[in-house]
Amino acid sequence: MFLPATPEEVHALGWEAVDVILVTGDAYIDAPSVGVAVIGRVLSDAGYRVGVIAQPDLSGDDIARLGEPALFWGVTGGCVDSMVSNYTATGKKRKSDDLTPGGVNNRRPDRAVIAYANLIRRHFKQTRPIVLGGIEASLRRISHYDCWSDSVRRSVLCDAKADFLVFGMGERTVVKLAHALKNNLPTADIRGLCYMSREKPDTCVELPAHEAVAQDKELFATMYAEFYKQSRTPRGKRLCQLQDTRYLVINPPPQPLSTEELDHVYGLAYQRSVHPTDKAAGEVRAIETTQFSIVTHRGCFGECSFCAITVHEGPIIMSRSEASILREARQMRDHPDFKGTIYNVGGATANMYGAGCGRKKTGGVCAGRQCLWPEICDNLVVDHHRQRRLLEKIGKLAGVRHVFVQSGIRHDLVLHDAGGGQRYLEALLTRHISGQMKIAPEHSEPHVLRLMGKPGADVWTRFVREFNTTKKRLSKRVFFTCYFIAAFPGCTLADMRRLGAIVKKTLAFTPEQVQIFTPAPSTPATAMYHTEKDQNGNPVFVEKDPAKKEAQKRVLTEAAKEVPPVRPTDRRPSGPKKTRPRKGPANRPGSTRGR
Repeated sequence: MFLPATPEEVHALGWEAVDVILVTGDAYIDAPSVGVAVIGRVLSDAGYRVGVIAQPDLSGDDIARLGEPALFWGVTGGCVDSMVSNYTATGKKRKSDDLTPGGVNNRRPDRAVIAYANLIRRHFKQTRPIVLGGIEASLRRISHYDCWSDSVRRSVLCDAKADFLVFGMGERTVVKLAHALKNNLPTADIRGLCYMSREKPDTCVELPAHEAVAQDKELFATMYAEFYKQSRTPRGKRLCQLQDTRYLVINPPPQPLSTEELDHVYGLAYQRSVHPTDKAAGEVRAIETTQFSIVTHRGCFGECSFCAITVHEGPIIMSRSEASILREARQMRDHPDFKGTIYNVGGATANMYGAGCGRKKTGGVCAGRQCLWPEICDNLVVDHHRQRRLLEKIGKLAGVRHVFVQSGIRHDLVLHDAGGGQRYLEALLTRHISGQMKIAPEHSEPHVLRLMGKPGADVWTRFVREFNTTKKRLSKRVFFTCYFIAAFPGCTLADMRRLGAIVKKTLAFTPEQVQIFTPAPSTPATAMYHTEKDQNGNPVFVEKDPAKKEAQKRVLTEAAKEVPPVRPTDRRPSGPKKTRPRKGPANRPGSTRGR
């Protein structure tokens, strides 16, 4: 049974009203990889009556269809930031939307959490608290650079005039908030919660005021460095920042869910389908990749500078138990739409399942270095046997014909694992990729890769050779696809030409997965894009001309003769002498799904 989305469904349950109404910018897909579904199920499991309003019409009274909640409104832009969903990296309006019925991008407003909060206030003047959540709210919880307006915007909590903001993976936070609101208890100390206060908290790290960072890029860089430092670890401190006349308070990040808690969350009664109301409105293409996929873990310790995962989910890997994952796979077999194929078993990065180090098991994150950059840490336990055995067990279940891994693979981890990397690669090529493996080299030039927090080109070219040798030995007709980024901070047209030469020499195909860098809010790369300085304060060339960004992309996607010649102004400017990079931030901009 779905959570109710219509008055008829509410009445059928015998409810006179609901406790919580969740408003989302996506179609209502009740699957464990969709944030609004997870939050709804978790609240329902805790005893609260929850309703869902998907993509409400801004021009009518659709937002009032379920009445007013007894406790709070939960508002999310959906699985992806609404501005990323609606616009390309060069500012063109996207025509399609896989998370909208019918596939036409005509139902998700720009800055959706603000639009929906305003919609609620318009229909319910003095209403229950409005609580923002999901990836859009999480990444915009602090003063942030917004490339679509080319300005530093306030916290979305201020712009939406909401009461609370839940950031990160919010299951535990939202249940505690619901309990506090129901019982009239204090909310000020709930981890993973933001709120506005007229007084500065007694204990907090005060960041430079919004008005100052909006005008001064140096202060913005200082603010962001402290924000990132405190956000990437559960041991982070409470932050506060003056925004207009009040203080934005950002409580410490939530503790990651334990294996037992994750097992419980992913074992709830998801329907693995689109709600009938949305299904009747047209095909929702996203169901193809979410319906029969299994999330094995959360987090990513890659910390690529352009990826939102560290700021949202965190760099600590928390894995589900094998028993829980196998139980979910067995349950899939009973679904009427199941045809024998599990399309993905993984997380943000598939082969991080079960990986980590003793420090992270206690919630610690090294302050002075990352797990994979500039080299893989000796304390990191990388063992591909666990995921390989898991995939093998799922594949042996009666009724399961295919088990695929469509999440990205960290190729450097495969090469690093001398004991199990080769056998893992063989298992993938033999049984667990549906024709293509995804890897993300991103670039070839050392200075660009350093800013990305990615390994050198020698690593991915070695992996390509290993892949080709292995598939030839196994006589498998399988391929891989490579993701590359154009117009990243530090990257010039000349750099893209050098990348193109290496691609032509190494790959036997023209890359199609080339994207222009999108400055998603609150990532380290976006801070570099805005300030035009790296994390050590050194000047960085940043291409901001849309036409020249497109030219960088065309180096890889079209014939070289169609690309304008390199002019002196396109070359990377000389800068200070290179220093060994500080081991701090790194993953991929598409990895923005979350609560």
